[in-house]
Amino acid sequence: MKKKFTYDFPRPAVTVDVVIVTHEKKPRVLLIRRKHDPFAGMWAIPGGHVEMEETLEAAARRELFEETGVRASKLEQLHTFGDPGRDPRGRTISVAYLAQIDPRKLKLRAADDAAEVGWHDLRHPPPLAFDHGEILASARSRLRSENAARKDP
Repeated sequence: MKKKFTYDFPRPAVTVDVVIVTHEKKPRVLLIRRKHDPFAGMWAIPGGHVEMEETLEAAARRELFEETGVRASKLEQLHTFGDPGRDPRGRTISVAYLAQIDPRKLKLRAADDAAEVGWHDLRHPPPLAFDHGEILASARSRLRSENAARKDP
């Protein structure tokens, strides 16, 4: 009989968030309006909990599709966010992903725990749930760095 190993200390939940930004002169970000508490009615980045048998990227793709109907071909890991108070439900660590897409090729649909889905100005989004303002700031910084690198020979 195989012995089962468990940890004696508390473990955090792991989530993923997916920042989808448009390829436009004035970039927009795809946000969902949360259907449930915490932060019901507020705008948020699409995302959710990682299931036990899936990779982080698979979880990001699944959550993005479940909440928005969007499938992104290329996701790049942006940053990991883990401040202890970032989620009022308990200790949660989130791995954020970033993708740039052409919005004309998408058919958006709010589903799962998203009451609404829509495009918002990347530089001036509405008030956001959780620490999603910090996640968007990180995405803006990454995009600025990538754009500067492309311009510099």
